[in-house]
Amino acid sequence: MTRDPHAQPALRPARIEPIFVPRLWGAPSLAPLFPGAPKLKKSKAGDLPIGEVWLTGDECRFADGPFAGQALSDAWHSMPASWAGTQIDTDAPFPLLTKFLFPAQKLSVQVHPGDDYARQNEAAAGGKGKTEIWYAVAAQPGAEVFVGLKSGVNSENFRRAIDDGSVEDCLNRVPIATGDAIFVPSGTAHTIGPGLVLCEIQENSDLTYRVYDYGRRNPDDSTRELHVEKAMAVLNFAEQRSGKVRPARAAAHGGEIAHFIACKYFAVEKWEFAAPIDLRTEPEHFELWIVVAGRGKIAWPGNGLSAAGSADFSPGQVWFVPASQTNWRIEPTAPTSMLHAYVPDLQRYAAQLAESGISAEGVVVL
Repeated sequence: MTRDPHAQPALRPARIEPIFVPRLWGAPSLAPLFPGAPKLKKSKAGDLPIGEVWLTGDECRFADGPFAGQALSDAWHSMPASWAGTQIDTDAPFPLLTKFLFPAQKLSVQVHPGDDYARQNEAAAGGKGKTEIWYAVAAQPGAEVFVGLKSGVNSENFRRAIDDGSVEDCLNRVPIATGDAIFVPSGTAHTIGPGLVLCEIQENSDLTYRVYDYGRRNPDDSTRELHVEKAMAVLNFAEQRSGKVRPARAAAHGGEIAHFIACKYFAVEKWEFAAPIDLRTEPEHFELWIVVAGRGKIAWPGNGLSAAGSADFSPGQVWFVPASQTNWRIEPTAPTSMLHAYVPDLQRYAAQLAESGISAEGVVVL
């Protein structure tokens, strides 16, 4: 779609509708975020439980605002800089895929490729790698993930472990509790255990290479596809950069901001507050606000492009805030927790942390 450089759609935060995606390992219930969601969904392999809820997939549609009814990918390619940001290329795909995961079983042991490999070998699938971060919205006692390779694991003994079914023993076991965050750069071997609700923020890519799947089969009894050779080509056997992050925390707006990670693909923070907060975006980039807990209203003032307005927010929603939204307001009616995600300028991000007296060490990943 050709973008009209003169188009100036009204400025206001806009909600995006989710898409419910079936997975073999999905959960029988999506409570507390989506208590009324369907339990099963048709797939090519038969009825499967819902495992993922995509918040900013290409086919997710705007629920309101000037792009109401449009798929995100279509709206994105027509967005002016006042919405997308002055430093974001809207001729490229939308940069961030955000989703909730509801695993009732372990996911496969898998790895995601980096950008260079994806560009050279997966052009038909979008040609983008996959670096991601997980935030634990809820975690039952004993919940765990397996992320990164143990010391001493190399390509030879990892390949043998795939063949003899002991590959999980090659991974670092990470106990996880509600509120934890895990950084998973491309090239990292990993799997996710049951008993969790995760919010995943990542590059907009669905490339996954499975190396081991615990002998599971599809509902039609077909074998689940593995991608061992591709996985071995992209696995990182050098220094492991993955694992639980240690956020830099700062009091703000009567609550707290936890700065989880900032890399070239995304910056992710958790904002917790119980009183109204006034905000403004930066002209360089749009922002995503994902509601983890709480309820209330999002309000925006009138300007030359739009009238003043407000809309209710509740858990499970994602809100797209335009880059030129110079002022808007969140008015909670209960203690609220939101994940704030965007594509950062890393040098500026580090400088802003320093101005606030926060060390960028462990937060900014260059």
